[in-house]
Amino acid sequence: MPFRIATEPGRPDRPNEDFAAVSADCAVLLDGVTARPDDGCRHGVAWFTRSLGGLLLAGADAGLDLREALAEAIGGVASLHGGTCDLARRQTPSATVVAVRVRGAALEYLVLSDAVLLVRGQDGARLIADTRLDDLRGRVAGPVRAYRNVPGGFWTAGADPRAADEAVAGTLPHGPFAALTDGAGRGVEVFRAHGWGEALDLALEQGPGALVARVRALERADPEGARHPRGKVHDDATVVTWTP
Repeated sequence: MPFRIATEPGRPDRPNEDFAAVSADCAVLLDGVTARPDDGCRHGVAWFTRSLGGLLLAGADAGLDLREALAEAIGGVASLHGGTCDLARRQTPSATVVAVRVRGAALEYLVLSDAVLLVRGQDGARLIADTRLDDLRGRVAGPVRAYRNVPGGFWTAGADPRAADEAVAGTLPHGPFAALTDGAGRGVEVFRAHGWGEALDLALEQGPGALVARVRALERADPEGARHPRGKVHDDATVVTWTP
């Protein structure tokens, strides 16, 4: 199987809220949005990402359009805990998503929120990203969570299947790729230690674990966040790669 996965929790005493899984020609990668005390759910973010990721992979593997697969997965998870949890709250568990399917010479993709997909082509690394969260951070004051899953804001996969329509989706000629949660993309976005092309090369050539290890080394070198401010010293980090 040409897929490889590396994942590591940000803290050993907390569950890993990232999730990744693959089939013969599909891969899904999810990053759970950090829980808040008032999220109204008794199951937890890790349960949510695993449940959503499993259903999403099943739909993608069955051949559903990736947006349709995500919408059905969101609805399916909502039905699993809607009777016990308050899914009307904006803080209800949600996740960022990358889904990829290889079909012949084509690579079908879906990206929602701040996880990213890197694809190697003839012209180098191509970044596929949903930039709305970063755009909001640059132009609004205060916490951006008030803009989550509302028109004009940014979207994550929570309890509303309409989020699937907000995803960045398309098709490219297939090529080696890496999907990264934002914890694995910190070397680019937080530490500015390398670019996306170098991150892709490292993950493909030395394995996804090598990219996670580089991020951990950068985090350890700045344990207080003095040079590189960040909300968490270490974040959950997950990488999925595929090479033909």
